[in-house]
Amino acid sequence: MSLVNKLAKERRARLAAERLLELKQAELSSANRKLGRHALALTKQIGATQAEVANVRDENEKVKSDLSAANHKIEVAERRLWHSIQTIQDGFAFFDADSKLIGANAAYLNAFEGLDEVTPGVSYMRILQVMTDEGIVNTEEMSAVEWRAMMTDRWLSLTPAPIVIRMWNDQYVKLIDQRGHGGDVVSLALNITSTVRYEAQIHAARERAEAANRAKSAFLANMSHEIRTPMNGVVGMSELLGDTKLDEDQRLYVDTIRNSGEALLVIINDVLDYSKIEADRLALYPEPFDLERSIHEIALLLQPTVRDKGLTMLVDYDLFLPTRFVGDPGRIRQVLTNLIGNAVKFTHTGHVVVRVTGVPDAETRPCAIHVAIEDTGIGIPDDKIDHVFGEFNQVENERNRQFDGTGLGLAISKRLIEMMGGSVWVESEENKGSCFGFRVTLPLADGPQPAPPPLPSKLRHVLVVDDLAVNRAILEKQMTQMGIRVTSCSSGREALEQLESSVDLVLSDHNMPEMDGLELAQAIGDGPYASVPFVLHSSNPAMAQTDPCRRYVQAVLQKPLPRAELYSRLSELGAGLQGEQARVAQNLDREEVNPLTPSPAPHEREAHSPQAPQAERKMRILAAEDNRTNQLVFQKMVQDLDVDLRFANDGVDALRAYSEFRPDLIFMDISMPQMDGKEATTEIRQIEQGTGRRVPIIALTAHAMDGDAEEILSAGLDFYMTKPLRKAEILDRIRSHCPEDARHPILYD
Repeated sequence: MSLVNKLAKERRARLAAERLLELKQAELSSANRKLGRHALALTKQIGATQAEVANVRDENEKVKSDLSAANHKIEVAERRLWHSIQTIQDGFAFFDADSKLIGANAAYLNAFEGLDEVTPGVSYMRILQVMTDEGIVNTEEMSAVEWRAMMTDRWLSLTPAPIVIRMWNDQYVKLIDQRGHGGDVVSLALNITSTVRYEAQIHAARERAEAANRAKSAFLANMSHEIRTPMNGVVGMSELLGDTKLDEDQRLYVDTIRNSGEALLVIINDVLDYSKIEADRLALYPEPFDLERSIHEIALLLQPTVRDKGLTMLVDYDLFLPTRFVGDPGRIRQVLTNLIGNAVKFTHTGHVVVRVTGVPDAETRPCAIHVAIEDTGIGIPDDKIDHVFGEFNQVENERNRQFDGTGLGLAISKRLIEMMGGSVWVESEENKGSCFGFRVTLPLADGPQPAPPPLPSKLRHVLVVDDLAVNRAILEKQMTQMGIRVTSCSSGREALEQLESSVDLVLSDHNMPEMDGLELAQAIGDGPYASVPFVLHSSNPAMAQTDPCRRYVQAVLQKPLPRAELYSRLSELGAGLQGEQARVAQNLDREEVNPLTPSPAPHEREAHSPQAPQAERKMRILAAEDNRTNQLVFQKMVQDLDVDLRFANDGVDALRAYSEFRPDLIFMDISMPQMDGKEATTEIRQIEQGTGRRVPIIALTAHAMDGDAEEILSAGLDFYMTKPLRKAEILDRIRSHCPEDARHPILYD
């Protein structure tokens, strides 16, 4: 090969090598660029990772710091909690699910007086064993085995009941154990020694208070008996003395004695009632009664006072309201007597009105009754209204009192109404009058309610004459509701002007200014309308009966007018409107019987009748009474009777007289020496068991506390009468128990 070829070949080889080198350099540059880019990405990744590592490191440091702080707080809380548990005086302990002690404070462990055995890990049953073996606990009536068994059963229950145990040193500990969900038990031992001793003191104080209350009740009962016994002589003798012929001064003295005695009895009854209410011993005895009749009976009893003071008493009983209810009539009468009596007492001029309204429930048969007593009296200042229902309170103070009383009447009335489930209220304006009232719900009595008699069709127009507007309104309402046309007049002169031929009846008040009712009756009787019947309503019917003008009046009615009596008299007069003038002429000189005077019973009419056959023997009455004054009072009360009366000085004497005298009726005093009335009655009832004969025995007693009547009647007595005795009640008992084979004891009434 030539040199040229060789050089060309080498040159080609060098050129190829250079091209390969350039290629490799290009590849190396590309690889370097890739490696640079990767290195750059890796550098960024390493930087992020380093930041994350630093952040995690910081967070770890913070967590370590927080954990250290939390551990410190937990240690402080545990230390404080345990310190608190150690400082409390009551025992505190923890037990695990296996009933082993985990821990307890010093107060819990001190009960075991340093016994090394009672430490964490000891079982609860072993603790019970230690308590009985070492005499730490006083098991009282239970044996140690019984006590441990009882405590073990309690501990193993799901919810152990709290229990009080007595320690050896008379300390009392109440154990309260609470079981958790995992079976652990927290046990708390409370030292309740002071509480137990305080309860013992309270129990002892309660016993002393009950003993004092029993002593007070016994004192009140004895005082009632001791006061009522001489009061029987005062009131009884004054009543008897009032039936004799007396001059005006003597009559005044007797009335003063009787009224003073009655006032003292009211005070005694108020004090007894209040003491029974305070002791929760006053009970209600519901029974059927007539509310309207009760109100009118109270009005009639207060009528003498009303008449003496020149007042007018009115009763406005809703025509559509039933009258028969079920309640305690005695207590309701007591409330009504207090409220109406207060209205009369604090009223100098004007009137007292008793309004009764109500709404019966047709489905459940109770009736909401609203009773209001309005007066035109002295009234009550606004700042004293809440004061009047307080105990022993009166509007007046002790230095300027004008009215007597204990201040208990309204307080007792309020408590009685509240016992019946009702409420009392009062509205008043000083120097203008007051309105006291109460609301109470009472069931309706079984059976039909009293209904007014049907009025004759001929009674269409009545002329009402009364100077008092409230009374005119009441009468007008009562008769308008019955379908009667009413013309009201405020004076006799106006009545004469209004009188016309269509008037079928004139109903006039007695006491009116200028022309009273009797003068009006005379003016009508002497005029062209003499045939029109004239009915007079008066607070003093006896005075009206003796007036010369009485012959012009067909009927005299007692105020306040009972609805039933008013309707009955209107029915009688309306039925005889035809031929009235002839009937009036025939009865000019005949006395009209007071409609409120009861007609004699059938056996009384037979006794008074000359044709009635007379029995040969007298009625035999035995009165067992150790007090000589009471014997004298009783003897004088029955001195006008046709009876054979014998006295016994005590129970033993009464038994002897019963066998010898064979009485038809026995009045038995309860408190007597040697043998009291209950013991004597029991002996008499035992004697009667073999004879088949039962003599009525009536208790005469000065005991008036709640429960006395039941106790007395349970001894075999038939009736119960409280001293001071009333002549009318004595005569009524004698009349109703007269046997058929004896002469009627009452020769005249």
